[in-house]
Amino acid sequence: MILVAGGTGRLGTVVVRRLLDEGRAVRVLTRDAARAVHLSGVDVAVGDVRDAGTLPGAMEGVTTVVSLVQGFAGPGRVTPESVDRDGNAHLVDAAAPTGAHVVLMSVLGAAPDHPMELFRMKAAAESRLRGSGLPWTIVRAGAFLELYREMLQRTSGRSGRPLVFGRGDNPIVFAAVDDVAEAVHRAVVDPAVRGTVLEVPGRTCTMNQLASTLGTPGRPMRPRHVPRAVLRVLAAAGPTTPARMARAALVMDSHPFADRGGEATAT
Repeated sequence: MILVAGGTGRLGTVVVRRLLDEGRAVRVLTRDAARAVHLSGVDVAVGDVRDAGTLPGAMEGVTTVVSLVQGFAGPGRVTPESVDRDGNAHLVDAAAPTGAHVVLMSVLGAAPDHPMELFRMKAAAESRLRGSGLPWTIVRAGAFLELYREMLQRTSGRSGRPLVFGRGDNPIVFAAVDDVAEAVHRAVVDPAVRGTVLEVPGRTCTMNQLASTLGTPGRPMRPRHVPRAVLRVLAAAGPTTPARMARAALVMDSHPFADRGGEATAT
């Protein structure tokens, strides 16, 4: 049995369907069973990675745990700290008695000193998994291309001009969801990549360039911009989701995100 935490989301849905198409037994861990209705053929376990007490029951018969959870944005206690760091630690602890192989979805550039909270929390999750004694595989990818295209499209409004946070000229690595799903699938089914970090090749472009692709051929969209000064004010609003997103936008607008890809073997 393969347990997929975060299996009802954008990436999780693609991964789960690939596994089901191969005839594999899949269990999806979700806070709300109704969120899994579009995934016919799966076993559903109701639980929350933020609550360690809800996880042991979901581990029955599990040989592989796939963590696709993310706490970048969400209501209530959904934060990178509560989900990406602590939630993944809870999953690792719950998997320990089973000896299951754990596949962790992380980000390119995850590091304990990264200026973005999400990257620091993913680095903490990677470290916890590596030190757990469990068999593991880590998948790192850039920002999801489809997600950011949709975000830009939603902000275009009546003007038809998408909203870019900051100057929008900083190169960022974007990854297609299908490419990320392929890497996660390989991490699950290929024993040869256990104990390694799989990095998903991506496309490097600026937010302005990405926004321009939303126009028609020959008529690229000219984005509007939220000045950095405004983002700094929003970022100072404390531990709220808008403030966290403003802080992240400032990092994405200024921190170097080098183009990366390929496969690295962990030491």
